Amino acid sequence: MPLDPHDLPHDFPEFAERIEQLKAQGDGLFCSLMAEYDTLDKQVHRIEQGVEAHADDFTEELKKRRVQLKDRLYALLKE
Repeated sequence: MPLDPHDLPHDFPEFAERIEQLKAQGDGLFCSLMAEYDTLDKQVHRIEQGVEAHADDFTEELKKRRVQLKDRLYALLKE
C-alpha cells in the first residue's frame, strides 16, 4: 500500500494560503523549519516506500522529529 508524503499544504489545507504567504515573505524561522520538515518527510517517505533501508529505531526517530517540526510549524501558522 503506497504511503503519501505528509506535506504541509496537504495536511493543513486550511492554512495553504498562510503557508504561501510566509514562504513569499521569506520568514526565516518558518522557511528554515519547513525546509527541515520537507527533508525529513521525503526521507521517511523513501524509507516507507522501500527506496532506502534503515533500522526501525532510526526511522522512528525521524518520524518523531517530523512530528515535532510539524507541531512548531502549526503553531507558527496559527499566529
